[in-house]
Amino acid sequence: MISFIAFSFKRAWQGFWRNKVMSLAATATMILMLVLLAGFWILQTGLAAGLEFVEQKVQVVAELRDNLPESNIMALEAQVEARPEVLSVEYLTKDQALQRFRDRQAQLGHEDLTKVLDSNPLPASLQVRLKDPKVYGGVVEFLKAQDYAVAKVDPVESYVDRLLTITTLLRTGGLVVLGLVGLTVLFIIVNTIKLAVVARREEIEIMRLVGASDAFVRWPFIFEGAFVGVLGAALTLALLAVVGQPLSHVMTGFFEVLPLQLGSLARDLVLITVAAGVGLGMLGSWLSVRSYLGR
Repeated sequence: MISFIAFSFKRAWQGFWRNKVMSLAATATMILMLVLLAGFWILQTGLAAGLEFVEQKVQVVAELRDNLPESNIMALEAQVEARPEVLSVEYLTKDQALQRFRDRQAQLGHEDLTKVLDSNPLPASLQVRLKDPKVYGGVVEFLKAQDYAVAKVDPVESYVDRLLTITTLLRTGGLVVLGLVGLTVLFIIVNTIKLAVVARREEIEIMRLVGASDAFVRWPFIFEGAFVGVLGAALTLALLAVVGQPLSHVMTGFFEVLPLQLGSLARDLVLITVAAGVGLGMLGSWLSVRSYLGR
């Protein structure tokens, strides 16, 4: 078995350089696909982390009517907090709402124009955080039914739906582009190996005449496709290592407003790049040789 693997590797290496123009073209296309895959994975990881953070911040805001008795507010707060889909409820008074608005304006560097107002125009409110931000319908309907105390409920459904729509479109678009590039790489690898098979058809026929099995003929070509994948993955990782520092500054700057936890991104990138490169290379070779040996 070891001698067979060593023989297959040797023949694959020879075949790779014998047809070096097409092999290098396949490798270059493989690098393009893997760079797109890595970029998509980085973007998807950032989007997923950002979505998770934003979802944690999604809350139902119920603006309360003015001059509502404190006992009614406390009773309503307790009723809302008792609902199974609610994580927590915070009562924000008119004064607290005004102070938050002033603090936000100060952070943005805007002039505080509320000082010229005769009274506080901001309402008191209940800030309701949910266990699952997608499950908001019951809380919204309950609060709208309490019209004796609730003047308005913010349209949280539009925020959640818009957020999910944007992330779905980005992920779907990225997958479509990646799929098209992957099919292109597969096509080039299939044709690269097919040229190598045709160039060695006499040798293959002689091997089959003397009793060589299909596996004996097939595996050197499969390893040749793996070489394309390994070389493409190695060059892609080297390229990512070169641009890694600037890219990490860009990522930090892009997501700095969100305290994201991106996890072990570097390890995942290495695993995905190598697995995709080797897998795609071996699959293309297997398809090419299979179609030739099946004649």
